[in-house]
Amino acid sequence: MVMGSAPAASAVNQRYYSVAPGYTVNVRSGPSTSYSIIRTLPVGAKVPVYCQTPGETITGPYGTTKIWDNIDNGEYVSDAYVQTGSDGYVAGRCG
Repeated sequence: MVMGSAPAASAVNQRYYSVAPGYTVNVRSGPSTSYSIIRTLPVGAKVPVYCQTPGETITGPYGTTKIWDNIDNGEYVSDAYVQTGSDGYVAGRCG
């Protein structure tokens, strides 16, 4: 296993969550807007959530939260823009 990579999950077992309709979402290198933007998710994107971590508090279409979702190795989006169906954690803590 490569150190620092997102947890391995088979495509069959990995759940994907929709990004808020009508939004493009910045993917950052860490759980805060102070981290650099790596890429932008297009409107209609679906993302895996490998783990979640507390970070900067963000307000978006799904409320105000400090939870950030790890969607790939070193890539984070605010949970306020991901439709997880929960105001809490839906995946294990990153770390």
